[in-house]
Amino acid sequence: MERVTGPAVLSIGTTHPQNVAGVGRDVIVGTGLGVRVFTAIAAVSAQDDSGVHALHVLPPENLAAQLASIARSELRAVRIGALGSAENTDVVAVYLASVGVVAVVDPVRYASSGGALLDDRAWAVLRDRLAAMHNVVLTPNVPEAEALLGESIRTSEESARAALALQARGPRAVLVKGGHLSGDPVDALATEGDVEMFAHTHLPVRARGTGCTLAMAIACGLAKGESLRDAVVDARAYVHAKMEALLREETVR
Repeated sequence: MERVTGPAVLSIGTTHPQNVAGVGRDVIVGTGLGVRVFTAIAAVSAQDDSGVHALHVLPPENLAAQLASIARSELRAVRIGALGSAENTDVVAVYLASVGVVAVVDPVRYASSGGALLDDRAWAVLRDRLAAMHNVVLTPNVPEAEALLGESIRTSEESARAALALQARGPRAVLVKGGHLSGDPVDALATEGDVEMFAHTHLPVRARGTGCTLAMAIACGLAKGESLRDAVVDARAYVHAKMEALLREETVR
């Protein structure tokens, strides 16, 4: 087989049997967007539309060995999802500090269909260590941002303030996704004390894995040399187009 070349994104996270989310979804998105995808598995899940039925967390030494096998010279960005344990979250934080490339962190605690993917200890390490690293772009939805800050978010103005507050803790940028707020979704992107709002029309379709898709699409844009803002704009358009396609399929049915 021929060797595939070009920018590479490393996906670190949990598997999903149907690949509608997690590492499998990242491979699909990355391939579609023309980047190579490396993978490191932190946990294996058994889940479906009714929720998470089982979660097997890999030992931290196994995750560390996977990360050590990645060709760092070819890596341009990292995408991080659910890591399963506090120990694995620590392993990833150490790795990110050593590689220095930008990492898009989607702070997933619960599957969209229900069920925990991180326990309290792991969430605390993510909140206090991984989410504060300078080379991280953090992409929480509203409930995740509320949990990270310990305060409620009810409006787009509060979402903007939350993004600024989270960015002040240390990460390169924070994108608070507004899909859980009433009305049309408005996302808030905070960078270095500044915040920009992005709005789009609400689509009446239930889609799973949108957070994973958005985070991976941002990572792909950054890997290809796009500015952060352009990567966010292009990733949002990519997710919106996928949701429009799902809506068309539902209409045909």
